Amino acid sequence: MPTITLIEHNGTEHQVNAEIGQSVMQAALAAMVPGIQGDCGGACSCATCHAFVDDAWLSGMPELQESESDMLEYASERKANSRLTCQLTVSANMEGMILRLPESQY
Repeated sequence: MPTITLIEHNGTEHQVNAEIGQSVMQAALAAMVPGIQGDCGGACSCATCHAFVDDAWLSGMPELQESESDMLEYASERKANSRLTCQLTVSANMEGMILRLPESQY
């Protein structure tokens, strides 16, 4: 189980043990990480699981698909390193990954 760190906008860190094959969003919701709503349940039809991928991890992320990019248009504070955590499937190489959360998902 890879450990992924999610950091709230106020600096509070949450270390989440994620199962390989689940989405980062599912792992964050199971761990009750504040700041990840996941209103659509992971269907890539909202932007309430938005996070910023730490620069050190950007090159290892799967390519941003058009549907995810379209949904990120609705995210507050979209940046070049913005991703929807419902679209990031946990793999062994994500051990130690760091994601930062926006101040608000709305």
